[in-house]
Amino acid sequence: MARYQLLLPKMGESVAEATIIKWNKNTGDYIEMDEAVMEIATDKVDSEVPSPVSGKLIQQLCSENEVVQVGAVIAIIETEGGDEAGETPEAVAEPQINIPEEAPNEPIISEEIPGLEQLEVKQTEESKISGRFYSPLVKNIAAQEGISVEELDKIPGTGAEGRLTKDDLLNYLQNPASIDKKSEPQPDPYTPRVHEVHQPKVEAAAYKAPEPIFEDKPFTVPATSASGRDEIIEMDRMRRLIADHMVMSKHTSPHVTSFVEADVTNLVLWREKIKGAFEKKEGEKITFTPIFIEAVVKAIKDMPMVNVSVNGYQIIKKADVNIGMATALPSGNLIVPVIKNADKLNLAGLTKSVNDLANRARNNKLQPDDVKDGTFTITNVGSFGNVMGTPIINQPQVAILAIGTIKKKPAVIETKQGDVIAIRHMMFLSLSYDHRVVDGALGGSFLRRVADYLEQWDIDRAI
Repeated sequence: MARYQLLLPKMGESVAEATIIKWNKNTGDYIEMDEAVMEIATDKVDSEVPSPVSGKLIQQLCSENEVVQVGAVIAIIETEGGDEAGETPEAVAEPQINIPEEAPNEPIISEEIPGLEQLEVKQTEESKISGRFYSPLVKNIAAQEGISVEELDKIPGTGAEGRLTKDDLLNYLQNPASIDKKSEPQPDPYTPRVHEVHQPKVEAAAYKAPEPIFEDKPFTVPATSASGRDEIIEMDRMRRLIADHMVMSKHTSPHVTSFVEADVTNLVLWREKIKGAFEKKEGEKITFTPIFIEAVVKAIKDMPMVNVSVNGYQIIKKADVNIGMATALPSGNLIVPVIKNADKLNLAGLTKSVNDLANRARNNKLQPDDVKDGTFTITNVGSFGNVMGTPIINQPQVAILAIGTIKKKPAVIETKQGDVIAIRHMMFLSLSYDHRVVDGALGGSFLRRVADYLEQWDIDRAI
C-alpha cells in the first residue's frame, strides 16, 4: 500500500487560500479517481476538489470552515500498489482547478491588489522582510491600514500553523491594545490609520485629541432586539463577500452616474415580430438582454477606453470584450456570470450564451471560469419594474450599465409635417463610471451611443 498526499490545488496567481465548505467523503470511504473529495470556496463560486487517484481516505487534515493555504496537504489517501514508505506517486499530476482570482476585500474580485505595491515598497525601505507567510488579502488590508511588516509579525494568528487570517487582522484593528506593543508609540485612536499625518512635536499638556469625525472602520450595531420580536439574521458567506466587495468599490472609485432616455419602439416591435421564428430556428427564446449586450459591444468598439481597468496610475486597456450580466439567485444573492469575447458573437450566439449562463446561475451550476475576467457589466433593474438605477461598479472594471423597464409613454415625434404626440416604448439607461479615468464627456458619450444603437434598430432586420 502507498499513501498519497492530496494537496489543495492552485486556484489562480493571486489566490493563496480557500475555505473548506464540506467534506464529501469521510474517513474510511473509498474514493474513485476524479471523484470529489470536498467542496471549497473562494470569492462567489464554490468548487470541488477531485482526487487524482483511487483509494481509501484514511485521514482528513483540515476541518469544515477552516481556511487552508494553497499547496497544503488536506488529506491522506491510501492507494493500492507502490511502496509502503508513504511517498506520493510521482506519476500522478497535481489537480488543477480554476477559481476567480481573489479581489480586494475578491466577489467577487481585482486583478491587481490595491495597496500591495505600497506594502512591498515599505518592506524594502525598512529592509526588514518577514519570513512569515501572509495571504494577498491580509497584505492588502495591512497596506490600506498602514500596518508595517514588523507590526504584522507581532499579531497572533489562528490559522493553520499560526498563520494570520483576515479575521485576526480585523480583530486587531478593532482592538490594537490587545497586543503588547509597549516599545512602540501608539497611534491616535481617532485618526484613521490609512490617513496617518505626521504632526509637529508639541508639549503633552498642550495637545488635546480631536473629536472623532470619521472612523475608518465599519460601524456595527450590537445584535439586540428592543421589542424582543425582531429577527437577527447572520449574513451567509456569499452575502458577506458581496457586502465587502460593494464597500470596497465605493471606497476605490469616485462614482458618477449619467442617464439617458431611449425610444426603443422599433426594437420592441421587431422582437415581437421575430421571436417565434427565432425560437424555431435557433431553439432559444430571445430576450432583450442579448440585444442590449450587442449595443454595448458596438459602443465599446467605438469607445474602447470604457473597457479598461486601473492599476495605481496605470490604465490597462483590455484586448477582450467580456460582458458580465448581473443575475439574481433564488437565495436573493447576486452573481455576475461573464460572456467571454462577446464582440466575436452574433445575436444568436449572444442569446445562447445569455440563456445558458442565466439558467446555470439559477440552478447553482456555474463553474469558476464562468464568473472571471469580466471587463464591463450590465444589470437589468427593469426586470424588477424599476425605471432606472445607480449601480455600483464591479471592480476592477470602470463602468456598469443599468437597464430600466420598458414602458409605453406619450412622446413627441418630429416628422416632415411637424411634431406629433404618439405612444412610444421608452426606457431609461444609466451608466455608473469611475471618474478617475472616465470623464463626463466619455461616460456621457458612451451612454448616448448605446442608446443610439437601440433607437436606430432596423425593424426589417433578418434573423
